[in-house]
Amino acid sequence: MLCVLRGMAFVPFLLVTWSSAAFIISYVVAVLSGHVNPFLPYISDTGTTPPESGIFGFMINFSAFLGAATMYTRYKIIEKQNQTSYVGTPVFNLVSLVLGLVGCIGMGIVANFQELAVPVVHDGGALLAFICGVVYTLLQSIISYKSCPQWNSLSTCHVRMAISAVSCAAVIPSILSASVDVLVNLTLPTFRQKMIACASLIPTTKLEWNPREKEYVFHVVSAICEWTVAFGFIFYFLTFIQDFQCVTLRISTEISDEI
Repeated sequence: MLCVLRGMAFVPFLLVTWSSAAFIISYVVAVLSGHVNPFLPYISDTGTTPPESGIFGFMINFSAFLGAATMYTRYKIIEKQNQTSYVGTPVFNLVSLVLGLVGCIGMGIVANFQELAVPVVHDGGALLAFICGVVYTLLQSIISYKSCPQWNSLSTCHVRMAISAVSCAAVIPSILSASVDVLVNLTLPTFRQKMIACASLIPTTKLEWNPREKEYVFHVVSAICEWTVAFGFIFYFLTFIQDFQCVTLRISTEISDEI
């Protein structure tokens, strides 16, 4: 294990394990508390009601911090690689970093504003996290191909692009529905829609679902898309571990003699 986590590899490893634990622990507590149905609840539903809301908020906030740290380290890695061999324009690398950090801010918004308490803010944060996150993975996949085979193996590039494609396919239907959701909440607070396009046919937001309800199928499809995107991000950062193994970051401190 220590060999695998050499260098800066512990950063994406901690991000992956902590984020997975955040989703799983919140889900288990919500189910055991009887607040959600065990079969495919929305991720946000598992962090809406106390005590799981506190767990969800705390752990997702730290996940957002770890995500920002991972993205910044990745940015510095590519910047260093560009000094020895051209793997992509600095602007391209910078844009992916900015989008990634905006996505992390979206995660923080999702963690701190529950969907039933402040739905418009929660959905806006989810839009930022999902859209910016998917675009970040796509840009990083392109950069990975540009740096192949010197800095990345072709198989790693294929895996990253496959995860990006699946995440993109799952999140694209959510963009229109989430945008509509924000507008609906601004005009009609009592009428709620979920984030995935299939769930736009669901007239209300609730934590418990009955399989006999006519909207249940749309709920299941939308929940599958939401979980797919979330764990797509997790598996994507898992591919960064090998890249981070040969990297070290040092902080240089200089004290000026001037008073």
